[in-house]
This record gives sequence, C-alpha cells and structure tokens, in this order.
Amino acid sequence: MKITTGRKVFLTVDVIFLLVVSLLCVLPFLNLLAISLSNKTAVSMGRVSFWPVEPTLSSYTFITNNSQFVKGLWVSIQRVILGVSINLILIVLTAYPLSKEKNEFRARSFFSWYFVATILFGGGLIPTYLVVKNTGLMDTIWALVLPGAVPIFSMLVVMNYMRSLPKELNEAAYIDGATHMQTLFRIILPVSTPTIATVALFAFVGHWNSWFDGLIYMQRVDHYPLQTYLQTVVIKPEVFFNSTANISEALLSLLTLVDSRTTAAAQLFLGTVPILLVYPFLQKYFASGLVMGSVKG
Repeated sequence: MKITTGRKVFLTVDVIFLLVVSLLCVLPFLNLLAISLSNKTAVSMGRVSFWPVEPTLSSYTFITNNSQFVKGLWVSIQRVILGVSINLILIVLTAYPLSKEKNEFRARSFFSWYFVATILFGGGLIPTYLVVKNTGLMDTIWALVLPGAVPIFSMLVVMNYMRSLPKELNEAAYIDGATHMQTLFRIILPVSTPTIATVALFAFVGHWNSWFDGLIYMQRVDHYPLQTYLQTVVIKPEVFFNSTANISEALLSLLTLVDSRTTAAAQLFLGTVPILLVYPFLQKYFASGLVMGSVKG
C-alpha cells in the first residue's frame, strides 16, 4: 500500500505529538526519582535534573524504617484488598440482573435509573460524613471502603458488556438446568475477563490514590492510608521532618544525609510503585474492556 505525502506528514506530526506528550509524563517522574536518589546538598543547590547527583539510598533507608510510612502502607494494602474485592463482588451481582431483558426482570428500568440518578445527583460531603459518623465507621478501615462500595460507572460498563453477550449462552445454561448463580459464575464471568480486569484496574487505582477520605474520616494519624500520609508530607514536610520523637537513634545519623525534599520525593516514588507493577499486567485488557463494555446501552 502506497503512503501518500499527506499521510506521511500526518504520521510524522502524530509521532512528534505523542513523543512530546510522553516526555511530559515521564520527565517529571524521572526528576522525582533523581531527587530521591541524590545527595541533599545537590538537591538544595538545584543541580539535580533527570539524573541523580552523588547517588545515595539514604532517603529510602530513612523512610522505609519510619513507622508512620510503614503503617500508612499497611492501611493502603488493607484498603485495596478489601475495597477491590467488595467493588468487584457488588459490581458483578448488580450488573448481572440489570443486564436482563424486561420480560426477565420487570424492575430493570427502575433500578437502572435509580443507579444512574446517583451519578447525576449526590448528597454531598456533609451528608456523607454524617452517615459515616452515625453508623460508627469513623476511624475504621470500613470508612474508606463502604461509601464507594458500588462504583456506578464501572457497574454500567460491566452491565453493558453482559447485555452484549449472545443470549444463547444463557439459554443453553438454563436448558442444562443451571441456576442464575451457576450461569453467572461458570459461564458469564469467564468470558467477561477483559471488562472485569478493566473495572478492577479502576478500583485499584481509585483506592490506592485516594487521600481525601482518609483525611476526613480518620481521626488518628496512625490510621491514615499511605496517600493521605504522603499528602500531609508534601503540604507540610517540616511537620514530618522535624518530628524525631519516633525515630530511632540509628536513623538520627541519616538526618545529615537527607532533608524534607529528598525524603518526600522518595516517599512519592514508592507510592507509585504498586501502580507501575499492576498496570502492565492489566493494560492489555484496558482498551478492549472499555470498548466491549460500551457496545450496547
């Protein structure tokens, strides 16, 4: 196939544009990594760009031995495990009946609009806070998980994908005597892997990156998830850096090698590592999952 001159120009501009966008995404990340690995003197003098100057792991040694960072990491791990599990279970159990035709589930339209209405109208921060407080969830891991237990957008994606599946799959299962739950878990879910992986990625990123709910629902700093803790470090690094009450004597010697900027950079970098590790395994399902989940309304 012969490529015309106009096509060549378009491809060249497209490659240049995508390269620029990619650099805008990658370079700040490289700068963050370089700062976290550099000597504090070089950082304070502005000598660090995208390559470490006088490389050292002192910042990582300091923060990984800091009890508050470890506690925040553990809270975030618990949140992701509980949150993603609850999200996926409720998404699937909600999307399956709503994917049925009206003659199979007469109240489908009512419940569909009921869920869509929650996207258009929300109670707001104060009512949500009062609900969490009055149900006794304050300062518990459940305050971070239950308020967003059913992500409506993800549920609609899964519902639309299930509606796009051939009806013969359900009919064959019913003829063989399968119940709805058997049909869902043995037939529908195995062929819904791309969409399930996509919404699982949404849930994982959402729970891992969320920081505001931890700030308003957690009354003790020890219960902050990692991103809430990192937010406080970025906004007020001096509070963390000048507080040496919980720092062991072995770590006090590292204070001559690190400062608030290098430790904050190291913490922010470590906070992104789980996303970097998980995303490549689910990325292949991402585009196909969204497309298949939007085939049918």
